[in-house]
Amino acid sequence: MTIIAYTDGASRGNPGESGIGIILKDEIGNTIASHSSYIGKATNNIAEYMALAACLTIVQKMECKNLVVHSDSELMVRQMNGQYKVKDEGLKRHFQRIQRMLTSSPFHFTIKHVPRDKNQEADQLANRGIDTKKRVSV
Repeated sequence: MTIIAYTDGASRGNPGESGIGIILKDEIGNTIASHSSYIGKATNNIAEYMALAACLTIVQKMECKNLVVHSDSELMVRQMNGQYKVKDEGLKRHFQRIQRMLTSSPFHFTIKHVPRDKNQEADQLANRGIDTKKRVSV
């Protein structure tokens, strides 16, 4: 099974109150799962990485052969694809954690950049996480 994921991290202030949002869809576009959570104070870039890590955690519990992640964070996508180096120490921790998660994952992973207007559902969930201040562990 291929899962199409949309992830987003939102921060009100940089750093500021932050949340993450994740939408998982099947190959024909049906939503199969969604997730929203408050993550506390963080930068927007850290929120983006935390959304990706939460996505991987959720998908590892599903039967998935291919995971295609869409994110509007050009920085994170380019870092994950090896186009940019990860220089920031705070981001480096999150990047390395995700690399470890991918090493042990049973699925093929692809990440793609999408414009913000193509990631609105995940953005709404990330903002809901901030609004509700509800922490959910995955």
